[in-house]
Amino acid sequence: MSFLALSNVSKFYGDLQVVKSMNLSVEQGEFVSLLGPSGCGKTTCLQMIAGFTPVSQGRITLDGRDITHARPNTRGLGIVFQSYALFPHMTVAENVRFGLEMRKVSRSEQEARVKRVLALVHLEGREGRYPRELSGGQRQRVALARALVIEPPVLLLDEPLSNLDAKLREEMQFELRRIQRTVGTTTIMVTHDQHEALSVSDRVVVMEQGMLVQADAPYALYEQPSNAFVSSFVGKSNLLPGRVSAAANGVVLDALPGLPLAAPAVTLAAGTAILFSLRPEKIRLTPAGAGRVDGRVAERFFLGSHWLYRLDTPLGELVAMSGNDGAVAVADGATTGITWDDASVRVLPAVMPADAMQAVAA
Repeated sequence: MSFLALSNVSKFYGDLQVVKSMNLSVEQGEFVSLLGPSGCGKTTCLQMIAGFTPVSQGRITLDGRDITHARPNTRGLGIVFQSYALFPHMTVAENVRFGLEMRKVSRSEQEARVKRVLALVHLEGREGRYPRELSGGQRQRVALARALVIEPPVLLLDEPLSNLDAKLREEMQFELRRIQRTVGTTTIMVTHDQHEALSVSDRVVVMEQGMLVQADAPYALYEQPSNAFVSSFVGKSNLLPGRVSAAANGVVLDALPGLPLAAPAVTLAAGTAILFSLRPEKIRLTPAGAGRVDGRVAERFFLGSHWLYRLDTPLGELVAMSGNDGAVAVADGATTGITWDDASVRVLPAVMPADAMQAVAA
């Protein structure tokens, strides 16, 4: 039996269904991220687990106990909000101790736990400071310590790093994962940041329009997306329309007359409409005439560790990526060859809802 399970959980607001028959099992000690665009239902799912939002249909169980309709204060969960929600008139130690006081934990046990958890989040020596005297990263650590000190069975994180600047946010991703692995608390995090979800999670759950689309380990999710939405939302992807024209050791796609595009290990009937998915980093730039097709560099962007190219090709616009390895970058307006390995190709269902396309574009 899973430690935390959502079984056919739905949420309605009047006639509007914002979560649709959600089924999710989380193992004890697992770090799971709910990932998706704004309005996909991920925060509503977190709030239903916490008990702040009533479940319209379905069942939530925690360690075999039905908590579907239990009050939030009886679930014993730790929660870190996007705004941190620290008490401004309390010191760091007082903020962290608050939950223990509410639970009537003995004073000696309070002191021991507060000291232990502040060391865990590297805030020793700051016990007497107030939130206004702390940096954003330090306030985030206080909020995390306050949630962990009660030793919750599940830790819920609602966009916990969204208020931090880019550099600090990246640093805190590693810290968050370190802390979670140290304490082993089952953790569910809501985020719309794909890099954040991929870097810290054991599994990533991608949601779209209130539905669970794919739940997988980060690498598997990125390399084997289940549809065009996942392919485009989790990283960048080139999506080319095609149709199966033959099947032998894979499929051949008529994406362009005279240029069949092969994809491995897929069994589909001839005539099936598909999307040909290729990640930008799987594309290699070659001298003109030496690749599968030639393309013109419409734009290029230097991103430090790599160059990102927007290429006009007979296949349509492609985005390619090349490492900053000291080689001379292809100039704007230049013609370059473009190639890739067949094993890098993914074949996806051709149908992608219009509103999902808008979510990817946003």
